[in-house]
Amino acid sequence: MRLFSAEDRAFARAIARLNYGNPFLPERIEAEREALGGAFQEAGAEWNRRFFLQPDHPNPTRIQEKVEALATRLRDNWQKSGQPARTDAARFEDLVLYMLFHRYCDRFDKAIGDSLDGVNRSERIGFFVTFRRDYEAHLYRPGIPRESLLSPEHVFAAFFQIRRAFHHIHRSLVGGSRPVARLRAAIWQSIFTHDMRRYRRSLYNRMGDFATLITGPSGTGKELVARAIGLSRYLAFDPQSGRFEEDFAGSFHPLNLSALSPTLIESELFGHCRGAFTGAVQDRTGWLEACPAGGTVFLDEIGEIDESIQVKLLRVLQERSFQRLGESTPRRFRGKLIAATNRNLADELNRGTFRRDFYYRLCSDLITTPSLREQIEDEPGELETLVGYIAGRLIGDETDAAGFTREALLWIEKHLGRHYPWPGNFRELEQCLRNLLIRRHYAPPEREAPPGADWMELARAGKLTADELLHHYCARVYAEAGNLEEAARRLQLDRRTVKSRMKRP
Repeated sequence: MRLFSAEDRAFARAIARLNYGNPFLPERIEAEREALGGAFQEAGAEWNRRFFLQPDHPNPTRIQEKVEALATRLRDNWQKSGQPARTDAARFEDLVLYMLFHRYCDRFDKAIGDSLDGVNRSERIGFFVTFRRDYEAHLYRPGIPRESLLSPEHVFAAFFQIRRAFHHIHRSLVGGSRPVARLRAAIWQSIFTHDMRRYRRSLYNRMGDFATLITGPSGTGKELVARAIGLSRYLAFDPQSGRFEEDFAGSFHPLNLSALSPTLIESELFGHCRGAFTGAVQDRTGWLEACPAGGTVFLDEIGEIDESIQVKLLRVLQERSFQRLGESTPRRFRGKLIAATNRNLADELNRGTFRRDFYYRLCSDLITTPSLREQIEDEPGELETLVGYIAGRLIGDETDAAGFTREALLWIEKHLGRHYPWPGNFRELEQCLRNLLIRRHYAPPEREAPPGADWMELARAGKLTADELLHHYCARVYAEAGNLEEAARRLQLDRRTVKSRMKRP
């Protein structure tokens, strides 16, 4: 007697695709269609393109019910079927893993919420005992070699990681356009790779060895993407203490490099010992040293850093080693490095301002965030979704937020037009809504007009200070160049220097 019928076997294959596929790709819905056959509901089936945490569509619910029924029946008939074929045992394992993941979703979500809220962080995760009992009751059976199974604590940790990934991806990214759906899928792949089976077997504790580079225009949420990846890393579970080895809520350490001088960047990253430089009155632990194995250091505006720091970071990526400023003792970086930039690093490579060896180490994993314009062009209703989301966050009250959403959309339609390109992306849209909420008016920022002859006449007459002269000249070059990168190239200055000179003295 065979364990699986032909129909059961086809269903189990679809469940394997659901277990190990990327939930944000179209293939996810195709696997659900395959699993349910004629019972698949087409209306609203693409739940994975919506802003959600727990799918509310009937298809996933029906699949879970079907999996529960089949896994229970197969378990009860196990002895009658004799020695199951190895492939049948593997199919049964896939069914049980799917069933247990969905059975414990709510409890994993509560643990995530408690950790983010600072509640019960030091408490034991009590439901692991029940989870392990369920796991062993279904999978510890004759014909399934114990050594071929993943340990219950590892599966428990993997399920917790998957729920955190769902939580943070959807907490970070709003909307249902195809560019946003592709971005969600890219984040998932950055966390788990394209092969979940291999990831669970051997890569789960090695992803810190791979740096991630996030590129895209300003205001497109690069730090949110980095945070979603960083807070979704694998954390081992200790069944003896009943706790995860690290608390994910405090494991993400962002650093904006454009706001710091080179010395401060080195001190923040690598740390320093007393007397390393003027003002270093005591030893300091840097973020690379403080970061735990399951933690992440996020370097925003990586294109701004000096070549000397690029060299030191290259050593971190190659050897996982660094030294504090002012000492020679090697220290080890145990976490993951994520970097972001809105600059075109290919141009920087050609100009020689960004090291090629550092770039190639940095972009072993590359993600690009889409502009707001791309999202709205793909899905015109996306603007309403985003405005509603921001309004709810700004106002709080659901009724008032809905009313303000309608007001804001009418104002944008009348004064900016439906094809306004939103050059400042999501950040500009948020600022627009804040202005409308307070003053019922928003004026898009305009590029500073080229200075006229007045300042030139004053310069000829020797009536400008050096700072005033530099300000007017940098402003003129910027106005003609159109962006800071090109202005910096023409002026042969660092981008940050041009930016600072643009401010009136």
